[in-house]
Amino acid sequence: MENMLYAEELVREFLVFRGFTNTLQAYDSELSTDIGKGFQVDRILDLIFSVYVPTFQAEKLVGLLSFFKNCLSSSTDRVYIDTLSKLEVSILRYYIVYAVQSGRKDKVVEFYGMNGNDLLQRGQDWTPWFAIPYIKNPSLDPEFRTYFSREWFEALHLSVRNFFSPRIPALLKISSEKNTVNRLKKDIKQLNLKLSELQALLEEKEAQLSHRRSNVSPFTDANSDVAKSSSSFVHEENVLLSKDTLEAYFPATPQIDEADLHQEVVAAAPVGNQHEVSPSKSGYNLSSSSNFHARDSGTSDSNPLLDGSHVEKGGDSHGEELPEVKVDFQETFLGHTSPISRCRFSASGNNIASASTDGTVRIWTYDSSTPASRNATIYCGAEIMSLDWECKSDRLLLIGTADGGIKAWNVDAKRVVCDLKTTEAFPSVLDIKCSPVEPIFVSAAASRGYGSSYVDNLGFASLTVWNMKTWKAMTVLPLGKDPPAITSLSFNHNGKILAAAATDGMIHMFDMSAGLQITGWPAHDSAISSILFGPDETSIFSLGAEGKILEWSLHNQGQVLWSKNCSRFCDPEISKQCRHEMALDANGRRLLTTSGLVRAPIYQVRDYTNGLRTLAHTSAITTVDWHPTLPIFLTGSADNSVRVTSIL
Repeated sequence: MENMLYAEELVREFLVFRGFTNTLQAYDSELSTDIGKGFQVDRILDLIFSVYVPTFQAEKLVGLLSFFKNCLSSSTDRVYIDTLSKLEVSILRYYIVYAVQSGRKDKVVEFYGMNGNDLLQRGQDWTPWFAIPYIKNPSLDPEFRTYFSREWFEALHLSVRNFFSPRIPALLKISSEKNTVNRLKKDIKQLNLKLSELQALLEEKEAQLSHRRSNVSPFTDANSDVAKSSSSFVHEENVLLSKDTLEAYFPATPQIDEADLHQEVVAAAPVGNQHEVSPSKSGYNLSSSSNFHARDSGTSDSNPLLDGSHVEKGGDSHGEELPEVKVDFQETFLGHTSPISRCRFSASGNNIASASTDGTVRIWTYDSSTPASRNATIYCGAEIMSLDWECKSDRLLLIGTADGGIKAWNVDAKRVVCDLKTTEAFPSVLDIKCSPVEPIFVSAAASRGYGSSYVDNLGFASLTVWNMKTWKAMTVLPLGKDPPAITSLSFNHNGKILAAAATDGMIHMFDMSAGLQITGWPAHDSAISSILFGPDETSIFSLGAEGKILEWSLHNQGQVLWSKNCSRFCDPEISKQCRHEMALDANGRRLLTTSGLVRAPIYQVRDYTNGLRTLAHTSAITTVDWHPTLPIFLTGSADNSVRVTSIL
């Protein structure tokens, strides 16, 4: 009943919106006399068998049956469609039989004149029926005798009734689907909250476990051989006792693997001391003796990484956990089957494009009120290295691949409108940026290197400007001889200046109208992973591969306005596979970065507090982006998922 009332209100709203006032009056009049308040199957039967057929309104009858077929065309149940097709044939044949019985063979001829060609194309043994107007007594003909019987008509009438009785109009499904979506959203929100609580509990247990391990230290005395011998004995005793004690106190704590342990130790250490920890096949080696392995003899010095007393001066305390961001809602997209390499909001924020390492791009939306007509999966056949939406609309998506391909996908036409290729010497399209004003885009391609890490595997750079109307290369921006690869691009607000970040730590600035480099400066000692113009266009942000975020003044070149050290989140193992990136929110006040951990940091720009942390994925966060107008951000992960998070 509730669904019926909701559907009636939708119809009334539509009629008022279109200005169909006469129809609205008739609609309200019929509603006032409606007693059953339900699906009136008898009305449909009366319309077919008591109105359209007796009054020979063949055109309206055919139109009504076509309408029913269109309603069922989206049905996944093929039986319904096949049954309706058979009923349509029988109803049309009843129309012909009724006309012959009424002595109106002219109506039969008229019917064939309007629908004959269509009936012949369908097949269904219509050919003998074209002779019926010219047969003297068709009711006696063996071909048609059955259709003139009362029993056949009653069977047809009952079949039509039975077919329409369980059917629910699509309009009534809107309300039930809306309720289902709302219920699922509430369930997802509750599950996300519960997941956050469990993850927080797990992190607390892991922190306690790490703290207990760090407290295990050998008793040493370098002045006595006896002390040396007893040191080894006591050390072995303590290690065994520590393991037993931990198992007794935390029986349900999941086993921490080497990667997690490495992250915990690094997180507790200052940047200058991180080189003291390195993974090995047998465990974790420290430059001083390890507290996790007993020695037969000799001393064991305490390690500064484990005592928790060292904190980076003037920076973040890496031993402190960032507070968790307050979440309004969170949606998780699980359409990918491989780790996520890039994800981007469209210019309006209504659509999202996400790419995975298996060479697929998926276009989707997180808001149920946004039409899903643009949703698509694009198979590129090579690893996706860059994504960017056309700035003026949501119509075009540019995709850069590892084999030198640049695809332009039209989301309305759902097809590739242009498939470009860089030169064979520069096959890796590391970044693509569309101008916010002109119909052009710039691609940063690189030749192949010979290293093992992401940066070392990149060779020289090529910056090409492309015309989006002719889809041809316009010019190549000058970078000098054998320039290091360009990893990240950023336009200013009017598209007149392009910033480019290189693997040698340089920032290059180009005048797009002249096509020339106007300035540049060394920004980092390592490769630059990501670059962004500040919100007021007076500064530019750079993220180095070493984990330092720097905000540079554009008025006073070389001056650092603000900095942040996020090296604890820049896992070297992740950096070998992909470059880290950052994103600014619409106001330019919050900066989100990728992370080698399961959570990513959100920093307040020009604020020296520790910042916030996102809700946890189950693996490293490999790509991030902010909504163009709302406090909503994207995080793509190596766990194959993309999350849309709205924060308070």
